[in-house]
Amino acid sequence: MKILIAEDDPICSLVLQRLLEPYVDCEKVANGKEAVAAFTEAIAAGSPYDLLLLDIMMPEMGGQDVLKEVRKIEEDRGIIYPEGVTIIMTTDLDDSGTLAEAFQSRCNAYFVKPITEKHLMMVIKEFFPNFGGGADLPAGTESPS
Repeated sequence: MKILIAEDDPICSLVLQRLLEPYVDCEKVANGKEAVAAFTEAIAAGSPYDLLLLDIMMPEMGGQDVLKEVRKIEEDRGIIYPEGVTIIMTTDLDDSGTLAEAFQSRCNAYFVKPITEKHLMMVIKEFFPNFGGGADLPAGTESPS
């Protein structure tokens, strides 16, 4: 499994990486333009990301715009939602307008920070039931039956 963390706050980025790196390979970028570039390069190389953790408020290009661009790139390549990369939006914004825009643009899930390890792992397992393989995940993160 391959994950891209797009987060401009270095502490948040590091926390997400440390939570996930025992289980998967993570790459990090610090702004929206870098996220689109990394996503495009990974597809072109035949090694697309499985999961994109996308902060909404980033410099260069906001997360909502990145989300829309990623879905457009996928559509241009014949990848129609819900196929393609799983996108989890991460943000400090807890308003209904931001949430509605993210889901209208076809994100898969939405986290309001702070993100707990347990909640992150539970949501990832919803989309990737084999996430973590045989590794010990935090208590309470078993896949729903």
